[in-house]
Amino acid sequence: MNEAELILNDDGSIYHLGIRPEHCAPLIVTVGDPDRVPTVSQFFDRIDYTNRKREICIHTGVLGSRAVSVISTGMGTDNIDIVLNELDALFSLDLKTGKPLNSPIPLTFIRLGTSGAIQDNIELDSLVVAEAAIGFDNLMHYYNPSMCEHPLAISLYNHLRMPKKINHPYFSEGDSTLINDCVKLGMEEGIIATSSGFYAPQGRHLRTKNVLFHNNNNLLNFNYNNCLITNFDMETAGIYGLSCVLGHRAISISAILANRFHGTFSEQPNKAVFNMIERVTNAIKNGFFL
Repeated sequence: MNEAELILNDDGSIYHLGIRPEHCAPLIVTVGDPDRVPTVSQFFDRIDYTNRKREICIHTGVLGSRAVSVISTGMGTDNIDIVLNELDALFSLDLKTGKPLNSPIPLTFIRLGTSGAIQDNIELDSLVVAEAAIGFDNLMHYYNPSMCEHPLAISLYNHLRMPKKINHPYFSEGDSTLINDCVKLGMEEGIIATSSGFYAPQGRHLRTKNVLFHNNNNLLNFNYNNCLITNFDMETAGIYGLSCVLGHRAISISAILANRFHGTFSEQPNKAVFNMIERVTNAIKNGFFL
């Protein structure tokens, strides 16, 4: 592996994240917004390390008896590609030689994000854990194109009658043990659609016409063996896909701030996000997500 592939800063930290292995824990909470990192770390019993580079902010500390990090990824699977690959490198490669470690450390990712529901029965401010994700971005086409061959992805592609110029959707799954913990905590399960943008890719239109999702009616009506698309985001499919390829575990939990079916938005979005963070950090402290 040459210097143009595994790039390090002058202090030995990995290029974009700006951290070394000792700065991060194997249990990692991810958030999109760097300003949300201290909202998570305020629940830590102790904060041992903080750093920020560009939109990547990390706090590492202790929650109960467990070492944990919270890191911001920024928005979209393009950022997920950078963050997950560099986090994986910290625990799987010798950064000086680029060679694989004899004993790589598997990571656990818990994404805490916000989302818009597609189905009419999903309430505002509720929490939905994604058992799986459909990727309308193209990230996993570069890593594992066979994810496009999952029967659900093929069925959805045919259902939407997607133009050939549009990327074929791919299917990726979360970790079943972690998902079961979320169900025990009272969260709803769903299948999340990960888009490459917030407006037209999620069926919105301000001054431009949407040529694919048409107010999401075609996604709303999709049913594969009683599996429905429940909500939208911009990161989960990439997190699940890369975690699978790299040998890590991941779950994605979303606070539902919008219901696209009803055209409604949370009256207290900040409170909904805070409640999600509080519930999940308490769960970590009480032995969930092992």
